[in-house]
Amino acid sequence: MSGSDVLRLGPLLRYVDDTTATVWVETTEAATVVVAAGDRAATTRTFAAHGHHYALAELDGLEPGGHHPYTVDVGGVRVWPTREQEYGESVIATLRPGKPLRMAFGSCRVSVSHDEEGHEAHGVDALRAYAMRMAGITGDGDGQDTGGWPDLVLFLGDQVYADDTSVEMKRFIEERRDPSESPWYELKDYEEYAHLYRLAWSDPANRWLLSTLPSAMIFDDHDIRDDWNTSLSWRREMEQTDWWHERVVAGLASYWVYQHLGNLSPADRAEDPLWQRISTYDGEAELDISAELDELADAADQRPDSYRWSFSRDYDTQARLVVIDSRAARVLEPERRSILDDEEMAWLDKRMRGDVDHLLVGTSLPFLLAPAIHHAESFSEALATGRFGRWLRPAGESLRQAADLEHWAAFQEGFARVARMVLEVGSGQRGRAPRTVTFLSGDVHHSYVAEAEPDPLENVEVTTRIIQAVCSPIRNPLPRFMRGVTALAGKGRARPTGALTRGRMPRSPLRWRLTKGPWYDNNLAVLEVLPDGLRLEWWCGRVEDDDDRPALRSVAVVEGIG
Repeated sequence: MSGSDVLRLGPLLRYVDDTTATVWVETTEAATVVVAAGDRAATTRTFAAHGHHYALAELDGLEPGGHHPYTVDVGGVRVWPTREQEYGESVIATLRPGKPLRMAFGSCRVSVSHDEEGHEAHGVDALRAYAMRMAGITGDGDGQDTGGWPDLVLFLGDQVYADDTSVEMKRFIEERRDPSESPWYELKDYEEYAHLYRLAWSDPANRWLLSTLPSAMIFDDHDIRDDWNTSLSWRREMEQTDWWHERVVAGLASYWVYQHLGNLSPADRAEDPLWQRISTYDGEAELDISAELDELADAADQRPDSYRWSFSRDYDTQARLVVIDSRAARVLEPERRSILDDEEMAWLDKRMRGDVDHLLVGTSLPFLLAPAIHHAESFSEALATGRFGRWLRPAGESLRQAADLEHWAAFQEGFARVARMVLEVGSGQRGRAPRTVTFLSGDVHHSYVAEAEPDPLENVEVTTRIIQAVCSPIRNPLPRFMRGVTALAGKGRARPTGALTRGRMPRSPLRWRLTKGPWYDNNLAVLEVLPDGLRLEWWCGRVEDDDDRPALRSVAVVEGIG
């Protein structure tokens, strides 16, 4: 029996700190999984969900700052690394206390072919080009110099597209059901989500990268459906269909397995009731969590405060990373809209603290949009919530959905509350003021850097630089006709309120402007914490001689932030 007969997907290297590492796999059948690195090994049993089998192995006792090649055995068969592996060993690089943090980030990646046709339609996959540079395949990188690799890759949404499916995914759907019936060529159930993740993570180069770089992830709308939770009207329209309930339950259930579970530290995961059920199970047969998983997903959709998808990590005193769910935890009541509900806002409030050099806030949707877009979204919210009169509400709702006006700026109450937290952090009211508060985001299919300052009426002195860094897309370029619109929208400075909404919407505590960009390449960004401040560099892939082996090229660099 070969490794490909028993290993369906993975391994994915997920949470890693100075002494522990988490490795995720999907297998083709119930089995015992052993992950070994040197003299350390973790043995675990698979659990089942909707006919699929998974394991999450937790290695501990690793040497800090070490580079630990690892292997995976399933049912006594060595499945990783494979004999065909051309990218070298998969390595667990544990954190070394005091080592400057290096983190890659980006969002929006479609899973299509990496040939001439795929490149013509969707450009070069920046993640795949980065993998080839890491492995030294294209000759333009550091090869197996693990010291130059990121400590983490943060995926900020749209890891999979459940609503805009590829040719390969459409073929799978056709083999299972009639796509002329709802939900057509969109995803229907857990089985289709499982196949979509397999398409997204099976390319050999990307598979090796995901087995070697620790990853953290948060969903955005396309992981479920375009404009997910835009408004109460949108939600009610979806709930009236005959397919939405199965779709959203399958989307959140598969997200818990494929993305969320590996985001958590061993301590945080131990507090998760469903993981407790898995980790303490000692029955003879494989544990099947299908019913409990669907119950969790259904509750998370109907009662967002029943489950938290957000998470945070500290990297000594040099950085804290707080990753926010800005989709599932929304308050959509017209009289009180917020992008975060009360419990999620309280959770964030506890983590928006200083006493670190850099406070990094990951949110799939940019907190600071291009000025014109920000004010357009605020205006649409004012229209749709009746601030200009009840008779204009339908027009406002139509505008909001047609133009995808559903970012932080379209939830002004929540935006203002978080902006005020930022000022309190930056003015030293929440511990030692950090050098930066840096928002890391994706979603908008163009990349840029913005910098904010307090509105003079706030009467507060802030020593912290407030930065928005966007990297989008990894692979899904913005249509050309939209590029001029976004470039124009980035001009000027965002004021506390737009001229049309003054007195009708909450006043923003911040002003800001774009300081770099926008640019439109397929990108993967890398953030480094250096003595003279943050350094950010955006990288894209370029095909020169061989479509299968793109080279990596620098697009933009911003240095000395903070």
